[in-house]
Amino acid sequence: MADFQEYIIIFLIFLISTILFRQLFRTQKLPPGPLALPIIGHLHLLSPAPHKALHKLSMRYGPLFRVNFGSIPCIVASSPEIAKECLKTHEISFSNRPQIASISYLTYGSQDFAFAPYGPYWKFIKKLCMSKLLGGQTLDLLFPIRHSEVKNLIESFLMYANAGKSVNIREELMRTTNNVISGMIMSERCSGNDYEAVEVRKLIIEAAELCGQFNLSDLFWFCKNLDLQGFGKRLKKVRDKYDEMMKRIIEDHQEKRKAKEVSDDSVLPAVKDLLDILLDISEDQSSEFKLTEENIKAFILDVFTGGSDTSAIAVEWALAELINHPNIMEKVAQEIDFVVGKNRLVQESDIPKLPYLQAVVKESLRLHPPGGSFIVRESSEHCNIEGYHIPAKTRLLVNVWAIYRDPKYWENPLEFQPERFLTEDQGSLKGQFDVRGQHYHFLPFGSGRRGCPGISLALQVVQTSLAAMVQCFQWKVVDGKGNNGTIDMEEGKGATLPRAHPLVCVPVLRVNPLPPI
Repeated sequence: MADFQEYIIIFLIFLISTILFRQLFRTQKLPPGPLALPIIGHLHLLSPAPHKALHKLSMRYGPLFRVNFGSIPCIVASSPEIAKECLKTHEISFSNRPQIASISYLTYGSQDFAFAPYGPYWKFIKKLCMSKLLGGQTLDLLFPIRHSEVKNLIESFLMYANAGKSVNIREELMRTTNNVISGMIMSERCSGNDYEAVEVRKLIIEAAELCGQFNLSDLFWFCKNLDLQGFGKRLKKVRDKYDEMMKRIIEDHQEKRKAKEVSDDSVLPAVKDLLDILLDISEDQSSEFKLTEENIKAFILDVFTGGSDTSAIAVEWALAELINHPNIMEKVAQEIDFVVGKNRLVQESDIPKLPYLQAVVKESLRLHPPGGSFIVRESSEHCNIEGYHIPAKTRLLVNVWAIYRDPKYWENPLEFQPERFLTEDQGSLKGQFDVRGQHYHFLPFGSGRRGCPGISLALQVVQTSLAAMVQCFQWKVVDGKGNNGTIDMEEGKGATLPRAHPLVCVPVLRVNPLPPI
């Protein structure tokens, strides 16, 4: 026992000496930051909500400061100017995403798109995303799937309205967005009788929960090869199930493709889903890169995790804001009535003529960014930001939540004001608030090379779903969990910033543009 205590004392002396030595003899000027504790760094400062805690630190240390999460050095950017310098001026230096142990394992060693290292393979997949997988032509061809699911959503709400019953908005939206994604990926729905799609969805939820949990191996170098929390076994179980299921789905697609080659049956679908497109690329001998089965499975995992829950959460937040602001809800409804009328359901093609609706969605994305509070990157080389030295392998956190609440850039930042995104005559949207983050004040989908490639798809689903819900129904709050009949706007836990309490309402029919069944 005495020997063990001596070892502990020697280790602590060595650790403290190393830290002091580095501080005394460091020649490069690092960004300011709070005093770190041994081993844990600044982890103790992050509770209960990291984005709020880091925003508070930025008020003291400035828009660029440093923190350590365990053994991981990080810098935090909390202003558009610093975000621009990191994401544009030094974009190449910050073009990598951090390698998270759980995500790397689930994506077969980062063989996906979202977390693949910046390089030739990533550039190849990015080009495919923009030209084929998530490009305009593919989205247009798969429009019937999205339109059908929005129609199904309204029909579901209509049943609740006729019965005078309350509905869990989040559950219905989750079902819709999951069906959209699974239909576009593999021509199956996540609800109903499509067992494979339902099971894939369950595995995606479990994988997302595992990836969002605190993992010692990611934060402390001496835990890297240890599975102290038992995540390894759970991750292996999830990936093995996903691997087995996706293998069956891919084999089923391949059999149908072979049957189509030898058949003249016109009943076979002419429109290819995303899995078919990926299989085409994998079989193309002239392709720049040969896509493996693991590449395909990892990419599908990306699309499922990035395109379903976030869209549902975005619509739920936007509807909650509209319920709390009935005058704004009425303006949206009037705009839809004027442009679309009351005899047909609003469609994606109507959205460009609905600037006020678009402004509502943008304002909701500003206050409640479902893509997360942070844009996360990792430096691949040394660089200098605002005169400060940033070493390689430093993690960058752009705190968009803090940027969106800074009165220097946003007038009355805590208020829901869609008009801020409109020109003075409210007839069009202001160009400086482009959703692609080119001006760094508004970054709902990131910015630059590693910005979200699914922006068009996400906006189509979010804007059209919300427009249809406002067009067809008024929403009576059952339990707002707030004051004076309003809905509380408390954030829940999770990287996608969901509502703390699901939105539960009774839909009251306003317009029924659907033909009778």
